[in-house]
Amino acid sequence: MLSYLLFSLQITLPIAILVLLGTLFKRIGWIDEPFNQSASKLVFNVALPSLLFVNVIKAESGAVIDWTVIGFGAAFTLAAFLVLSWLSHWVTAIREERGVFVQGAFRGNMGIIGLAFCLSAFGVAGATLASIYLAVLSLIYNILAVVTLNRWAPKSGNANIVVSSLTSLAKNPLIIAILLASLLRVSAISVPDVIIVSGQYLAQLTLPLALLSIGASLSWSGFLSAGKVTAYATALKLILIPYSAAWLAHTLGFRDLELGVIYLMMATPTAAVSYMMVRAMGGNVSLAASIIAVTTVASLVTTSFGLVAMKAMGWI
Repeated sequence: MLSYLLFSLQITLPIAILVLLGTLFKRIGWIDEPFNQSASKLVFNVALPSLLFVNVIKAESGAVIDWTVIGFGAAFTLAAFLVLSWLSHWVTAIREERGVFVQGAFRGNMGIIGLAFCLSAFGVAGATLASIYLAVLSLIYNILAVVTLNRWAPKSGNANIVVSSLTSLAKNPLIIAILLASLLRVSAISVPDVIIVSGQYLAQLTLPLALLSIGASLSWSGFLSAGKVTAYATALKLILIPYSAAWLAHTLGFRDLELGVIYLMMATPTAAVSYMMVRAMGGNVSLAASIIAVTTVASLVTTSFGLVAMKAMGWI
């Protein structure tokens, strides 16, 4: 059992340390809000796209992406979204909180936490599969978030928000990077080494800078304001959904790297971008911040528990 626990801690503990360091650096003044905003922009627009681009380009030429993993993730996410939409009536009687609850319970931080988990657990092979998974699921996440937040919006007439959100998908740097790298691989066009090396330098910025930024931007007041809706969203996001996904995937025959990627991407805490979308659509931003803060911290425990259990049962 100790070996299983050490396996889990090797994956989750480095991430926890960087998040906590981000909190510490913010407290002692080494990271301020302007720096944090600039770092977030740098990660999202440059470093993370570079990481995804390099992962896809440098994947072994014989490696084949198992699209059944992506198909499973998409189908399970859609099913979870429908169940959460039905549960929202029971979780809260306040109409404006339902969309925030649904988004907070299904939309994970795959771009940072998920990739970090997969890279730590399975190396480049895991990060490559996770990158494709991220590209497809990001489309689904954004569409479902628009649907649910519009459905329970405090005000009607959010057509412009819908159009702008869908338009932003076509401009998403992460999706562009993965599509560009995929096209280059399919066309067999050789990418110059200088581009690859430069991309690797930028990619190395991604995880440490992003995790420090997450720690510095956590809304710790969210723990004080955490109520029933936050508790339900956290339990569903970190326990019921990822554990159910892992069990079903194992039942369907997924094993080792593929099963691990499915679980780790599903087990991620609520994405920080969900707060920005709630704010743009006039929703309950305090509830959104609370869900993000609680799931980010709690995920380090729930993910470790899941990894220990799966390792002990020989699933991964």
